[in-house]
Amino acid sequence: MLAADSKLVSATVAETVRALPALSWKQIIDPVEPFLEAAGRRLAQQVDAFHPKIASYADYALNGQGKHLRPALVALSAKALGEVKDEHVTVAVIIEMVHLATLVHDDVMDEAEIRRGRLTLAANWGNEIAVLFGDCLFARALSLAASFPTPEVCRAVATATNTVCSGEILQTQHRRDFGFTREDYFKVLEMKTAELFALSCELSAFLSGASNESRAALRQFGLAFGTAYQIYDDCIDLFGSEAAAGKSLGTDLAKGKLTLPVLLVWERADAGERKRLEQLVQNWTASSWQQMAKFLARHETLSSSLEIVFQYLEKARQTLRALPGSNGRAGLLGLTEFLARQTDALGAAPGNSL
Repeated sequence: MLAADSKLVSATVAETVRALPALSWKQIIDPVEPFLEAAGRRLAQQVDAFHPKIASYADYALNGQGKHLRPALVALSAKALGEVKDEHVTVAVIIEMVHLATLVHDDVMDEAEIRRGRLTLAANWGNEIAVLFGDCLFARALSLAASFPTPEVCRAVATATNTVCSGEILQTQHRRDFGFTREDYFKVLEMKTAELFALSCELSAFLSGASNESRAALRQFGLAFGTAYQIYDDCIDLFGSEAAAGKSLGTDLAKGKLTLPVLLVWERADAGERKRLEQLVQNWTASSWQQMAKFLARHETLSSSLEIVFQYLEKARQTLRALPGSNGRAGLLGLTEFLARQTDALGAAPGNSL
């Protein structure tokens, strides 16, 4: 288990990041930009695979703006191992479609109106259409995965999709439940978010013909990096701004989801505070924010949560040592440095976002 209370590792990572040149997102992905452009074109082409009467939903979902982190992980993992192939592009499209399907469903469950700076599919066309179209995206992704000559790709995508959905169910089962521990929280994050990051890295390695050791190392990189990313994103929901994040914020507590900052309050609170906190979460309204903000600030949960992000990023960096050579790791290391810098910035001035 990660030593979540250790401040030494997180301080070291933060200091290392501050000493490095500040790389922009564009600089990090520039070496794989042609790959991402090809993946974007192929993703857009998937619109033609849907019935003409629902093509407008497909176009809206598949052509939204985003950083395409998972396709970037596919490309950078392949680059770390050598050659980037056309099969990598197809896998990137498959995984991005699974991811987009989960976002469509998440926005329904969270009643979110904004995603990537525009109305969600549910806000535009209603929950029923959104749920059904999310199912269509899942099905199309699996259809593409089945087009590979080996069943391993389809099997891996299906297994990961099941893991992601199971993680969402577990989180939903424990809404407003303070028996939900920090360990439970990390496991849910690994399942619902980090699994697709891990799949991106591991399937990329498989298509590159990598050794079992390299595949395992890249999978562990994806799990650690993906967990760090989701903790950071959970902090954005509480401490960020919608203008910077480009999506609806404050939805976690409104839906009773207990994320790391709130769990830290619970761990550190006395009996009286715990009672008030539980009542606050159980009877949440828009006016509850002021009291929750006081709890979060009193127990310094933002800084503590971001320390744990740094620890997971360091864990991700360490896994890359198992890869052969060293030159190809630069892109993946760059991702960890970029998220670490964003994490550092959020701690210094809440309101920023990746």
